[in-house]
Amino acid sequence: MSIDRELNKRSGAKCELCGATENLKVYEVLPVKKGGIDEAIMSCSVCVDQIENPGNEDLNHWRCLNDSMWSEHTPVQVVAWRMLSRLRSAGWPQELLDMMYLDEDVLEWAKATGEGEDDENKIVHRDSNGVILEHGDSVVLIKDLKVKGSSMVAKQGTAVRNIRLDHENAEYIEGKVDGQQIVIITQYVKKI
Repeated sequence: MSIDRELNKRSGAKCELCGATENLKVYEVLPVKKGGIDEAIMSCSVCVDQIENPGNEDLNHWRCLNDSMWSEHTPVQVVAWRMLSRLRSAGWPQELLDMMYLDEDVLEWAKATGEGEDDENKIVHRDSNGVILEHGDSVVLIKDLKVKGSSMVAKQGTAVRNIRLDHENAEYIEGKVDGQQIVIITQYVKKI
């Protein structure tokens, strides 16, 4: 059974965060270790857009977390914790966070993206021009790069789409070049 069908069955064909029934898709909860249903949720496009674009949140939309934070499914709990942490300055999300309990390993997963940290402790990825990079951005290589462990050379001018950020090091991002997933140093890319 595909992950899409498994999540559809688990969620009852609804967004596991807000309960919407339209524009549903599989959302992998980063950082992904093994993949699969235990590291993903069924989510609507509205929730995914607001998760991936900090600053675009509709505070009232996220009142749904009052219910979904109690989900028995770990990835739903992780996303709920991250969104409540991001929005906690509004008051009511902090109250919900205070009620929420996560096992130590689940809390560690929830904190892995830096959500909930004070801004001065947060890892910020910047391109060669100092522009902030976000998960899912597209970048272009500004010089030829030899790929360690292979004979491949990633050529200057190559576009790398849908990057992923390394949540432990602000200098590293991941992306696919010629079908191969590689780690790229941020000083050698420019955001498109």
